[in-house]
Amino acid sequence: MRTINLEAGMPSSQDAMNTLNNRIYAERATGARCVKIIHGYGSTGHGGIIRKECRRKLLEYKTRRVIKDTCPGEKFGPFSDEGRRLSAACPEVRSDIDWGRDNPGITIVLFK
Repeated sequence: MRTINLEAGMPSSQDAMNTLNNRIYAERATGARCVKIIHGYGSTGHGGIIRKECRRKLLEYKTRRVIKDTCPGEKFGPFSDEGRRLSAACPEVRSDIDWGRDNPGITIVLFK
């Protein structure tokens, strides 16, 4: 599973969303089945702006059918419905280091 790191270089939220947009379409074009997005959790303890904006943008992509589904990192594992659905569609996720780790700083994206 490939990774899109939106935290690298401490970008502004706008720059991170531009990166997300470009990389989502690029990964989709390669035929990837799923990708992991690292957006971080933020330093406030309440979730950072990049995380919030990323998840909002992914919901928009899902509504527009650019992507099929998402799984938040806090549900990325064998004990949630979202994690089980994701692993059934993309079995390779089970070998990811974050599988079952309750990591709110990531989101997994499933393409069609």
